[in-house]
Amino acid sequence: MIRSLLACSVAVAIAGSLALRADDWPQWRGPARTGVSQETGLLKEWPKDGPPLRWKRTDIGPGYSAPAVVGGKVYLQTTAGEQEFALALDEKTGKDVWKTPIGAVGENYGVKEYLGTRATPTVDGDRLYCLSSAGQLVCLGTDGKVRWQKDLMKDFGGKVGRPPTQGWAYSESVLVDGDRVVCTPGGAKATLVALNKLTGATVWESAVPGGDAAEYASVVPVEVDGAKQYVQFLEKGVVGIDAAGGKFLWRYEKTVDKGANIITPVVQGNKVFTAGSRTGGGLVELTAASGGVTAKQVYFDKQITPSIGGAVLVDGHLYGTGGQALICVEFATGKVKWTERGVGAASLCAADGRLYVRGHAGDVALVEPSPAEYRERGRFKQPDHGKTLAWPHPVVANGGFYLRDMGVLLCYDVRAK
Repeated sequence: MIRSLLACSVAVAIAGSLALRADDWPQWRGPARTGVSQETGLLKEWPKDGPPLRWKRTDIGPGYSAPAVVGGKVYLQTTAGEQEFALALDEKTGKDVWKTPIGAVGENYGVKEYLGTRATPTVDGDRLYCLSSAGQLVCLGTDGKVRWQKDLMKDFGGKVGRPPTQGWAYSESVLVDGDRVVCTPGGAKATLVALNKLTGATVWESAVPGGDAAEYASVVPVEVDGAKQYVQFLEKGVVGIDAAGGKFLWRYEKTVDKGANIITPVVQGNKVFTAGSRTGGGLVELTAASGGVTAKQVYFDKQITPSIGGAVLVDGHLYGTGGQALICVEFATGKVKWTERGVGAASLCAADGRLYVRGHAGDVALVEPSPAEYRERGRFKQPDHGKTLAWPHPVVANGGFYLRDMGVLLCYDVRAK
């Protein structure tokens, strides 16, 4: 029997954390790693100048990390010089609670303006897990104290990006699944690893054939006929790894991007969608067969190219930006329903029947998802927009709408009055 990712992932998100509320945002892409919040009671339309601002910080330090919001605190990662930090803020006021170093700044093809932390912290009970762009994985208490740490390169022979350098540095937001932390060192020895979440001890190492380098997506769990696997987008394609022991199961190569594989896979049941901005999007169907798993392509379309901004699945339709336009696609068939310029290239999430579309160039829109047509329900221009493109994904949690832009973090109130 094929079980849905949603049920599986929600269970993962709440495991070990009885205090987690349905409207918290404990990890990358929210409670179920889908980019969709279960929160309700939010504004259906925005005022002319956008929703009211709760608070803003213009001094948090540069980086591309999106926040996690749990238990009255906002957690994110930031950068100062050659050092990266985990930062905890008060959810109501945005004021500092604590700041802890987590590792070094990784290589970025020598492009200095892109230096800085990428990963979103993963919060699980009284702990959070942070990955620096240089590959240091740190388990902290929610008090900011270090519990344990690993180095993905030194401890596992990790490799990220493509030759001749270490690419754009580690960007993964690690997965906590039950008693394990699952992450992607990359390389020939331990392409993916599972660690004991309390101690950091190795549970298994998975050597993917060909020794794939890690790229810039994050792991999602999938169940096929009652057997759990972890799906990740690596240098040479999307792969499935048996969750119990780390056995390699399958690979899909059609959506590999010649520049970078970035999008976190979008899953519904036994179907997995990925895309590359230069290649196109494809859907595979997973089936258990002869002690393994097969991945059969359902469709591939060069028009469907969401990547760095992610994609969300709402009522059977996929929404994301490819190039400079928002696109709506029927998930099961790949049929493109419409494309619309909107705010241009953007990152997005969904909550309470709306898409929160954060344009990389500074415009922000509220969009009603509909396969019939593009329906915009509000727009404003982000203040304090940085000199570089704003890639961090937006977050909706506890009536707050969060936008990270390098050294700026903005929190808007989007609760219906």
